[in-house]
Amino acid sequence: MADSRRSVQVVERNGTWGVFFLLAYIGAAIYFISHSDGSFWAVVLGLLQAMVWPVYVTYYILELLIV
Repeated sequence: MADSRRSVQVVERNGTWGVFFLLAYIGAAIYFISHSDGSFWAVVLGLLQAMVWPVYVTYYILELLIV
């Protein structure tokens, strides 16, 4: 009988987007930290804001579109 096994090759091609999001996070972190007062919790808040900045952008775009 013939062997019915098949091999599946999975190719991931998301490396470019990973670099883009890393650079976007670093840029946002620099922006938010530079606008803080420099205290420890302000820097932590700046790092947290850098993680969720796309939410801010989406919110204000939807607000401009009056959705």
